[in-house]
Amino acid sequence: MHSEALFTVLGRDVYLYGIFIGLGIIACFIVFLLYTNHEKINRDLQDFVFFTAVISIAVGFFFAKLYQAIYNFIEDGHFDLWNSGITVMGGLIGGAISFLSIYFGIGHLYFNRDIYKKKKINGKAIHVAQFNIILRVAPLCILIAHGFGRIGCLMAGCCHGEYLGVEPTAGGIFMHPFYEASGYYVPTQLYEALFLFVLFGVLSLLFFKKSNIIMHLYLIFYGIWRIIIEFFRADSRGAIVLGLAPSQWQSFVFILLGICLILFYYFKKIPFVLREEKTEETDKTIDNI
Repeated sequence: MHSEALFTVLGRDVYLYGIFIGLGIIACFIVFLLYTNHEKINRDLQDFVFFTAVISIAVGFFFAKLYQAIYNFIEDGHFDLWNSGITVMGGLIGGAISFLSIYFGIGHLYFNRDIYKKKKINGKAIHVAQFNIILRVAPLCILIAHGFGRIGCLMAGCCHGEYLGVEPTAGGIFMHPFYEASGYYVPTQLYEALFLFVLFGVLSLLFFKKSNIIMHLYLIFYGIWRIIIEFFRADSRGAIVLGLAPSQWQSFVFILLGICLILFYYFKKIPFVLREEKTEETDKTIDNI
């Protein structure tokens, strides 16, 4: 597509890839703001989550590069963190670990201060009582950011599918992949972007219908999709083990985790669809957890 730099700022080239990554992050925060406002989340918690998300995004990018560097090392024995690409699965896992660590670690200290003791909800600290809102919104934020990111991949020519040749071919898009021949390739990035935006729309509809298993469905459906689309990828994806790429093995974990969460909710009788209730402590509508 368009892998050349668009312009230069302070001596640094700016690419469409980076622009779409930036748009994805902006869209992520907009979705978070709108959806958490709809759920009447505590304002202090909302600000805290913004702070936590910024750090987690940075950590996620580091893990995305680290995972790719490790994949490259396994393939060719050369470890180069700085010049490695990024892999989404590494970013998702690293970002999630960072977010949960800060949310419950620093959050425990922050929301158990004297100033918040009178603001507890049903006897729970704010960040614990309203974590279910975060759990339901987080997948939607990830999906919208990921969708824009995949368009960025399309612009850069990375994460592409099979090479189809130099002549126009049905189902192919002309690309200039890094270190590979220019020509027509299967646009797996475009297919994934479309899937992510559709899944975002479907899960958003369920969100506003008070579904309580948004995260569960995200893990299952994205895991299934990622396993399938990886078979059509032709770029470097890490060492293949038993015919599967690392992202596919990780996707099986995603699917298993989603199924386990559904079973946990079922046996613990946690509602799949939330009811609205008012508490005397806050006089606000909150979610059952």
